[in-house]
Amino acid sequence: MKRVVITGAGTINALGHSVPATLAAMREGRCGIGQLDFRDVERLAIRIGGQVRGFEAEGRFNRQQMSLYDRFTQFTLTAAKEAIEQSGLEFHGELSAKAGVVLGNSGGGMQTLDENYRSVYEDGKNRVHPFVVPKLMNNAAAGHVSMQFNLKGPSFTVSTACASSNHAMAQAFQMVRSGMSPVMITGGSESMLCFGGVKAWEGLRVMSKDACRPFSANRNGMVQGEGAGIFVFEEYDHARARGAEILCEVIGFAMSSDAADIVMPSKQGAARAIAGALQDARIDASEIGYINAHGTGTAANDKTECAAVADVFGPHADSLMISSTKSMHGHLIGGTGAVELLACIMALRDGVIAPTIGYEEPDPECALDVVPNEAREAKVAVALSNAFAFGGLNAVLALRKV
Repeated sequence: MKRVVITGAGTINALGHSVPATLAAMREGRCGIGQLDFRDVERLAIRIGGQVRGFEAEGRFNRQQMSLYDRFTQFTLTAAKEAIEQSGLEFHGELSAKAGVVLGNSGGGMQTLDENYRSVYEDGKNRVHPFVVPKLMNNAAAGHVSMQFNLKGPSFTVSTACASSNHAMAQAFQMVRSGMSPVMITGGSESMLCFGGVKAWEGLRVMSKDACRPFSANRNGMVQGEGAGIFVFEEYDHARARGAEILCEVIGFAMSSDAADIVMPSKQGAARAIAGALQDARIDASEIGYINAHGTGTAANDKTECAAVADVFGPHADSLMISSTKSMHGHLIGGTGAVELLACIMALRDGVIAPTIGYEEPDPECALDVVPNEAREAKVAVALSNAFAFGGLNAVLALRKV
């Protein structure tokens, strides 16, 4: 099997419009969650989120592109440009024919849906723009990334709710590891912060009105965010041959299904995915130094995840650092695992562990080192990134310092 490394990273999210800006915010423990600003927000009970501020799409895309790009596609292309530029790759000839893109997304063009439902139902219009369907479809971003960067290999979208990005990156990893493709562009994006998107989530009664406080005893729910995280996964020898800078190595992954409940997580399902990632990576549990937790700030998720970690790692769980960056950038649903992977890269490359901010009260059922409120300097050789989704779908990635 081929070794797989990451040679490029790009992002836009509530913490920053680039990887350096995002990592700086994570180091500082800065919160990107604030008051939402969009049409009819006053009709919502939930009015906070990790909204991307100061993003001027009109300055990045022309008029024709704007007619085709929903906000989640705009985010994806912005992050992909940063990642591919960092990698130094250009896609021509045989590389173009084999390289592809696998992205995670859950809601598709939610902004486009919201605007056009409003147009038809509220404004009484009988026509919509001819590009509504290609603009709102979940695979729109993957299609546009493949076209913009000349990627002619395997290209598709994975949609598994909150685990979409991790599932997508796992598929990209498998393709490179198997030798199917020397390079894959992967990650995920989401933009549900509009009236219809937030109103739907309100119905679940899992949203906080004031803050995201993962693992804290006084937590009261999750907070949505938006944005994208995109990476270049590349075969190790291919990267070395061209002198590429390597950010870290992807060494394993595992997926599992709870097969139990559509919304309530299962400790056993999460534990199987974590243990499976260790097995696939051929490493011992004692080698893990940091876990980027799913950590949504809901009682069901936080307690279940901590119990699963304790089961898999045993006594070593007390030596682990585990944090949730959702406390800073919000829950990007289908795009969340991709943005969170940046925290794992920062831990491995820079020796900086992103904190869980908003932590106020210890919870006996989450009695792990959750790196409360302040970033920490620590040497980490191997890290895990957890994602657990509605539907009982779990995906865990293992990464190593190079």
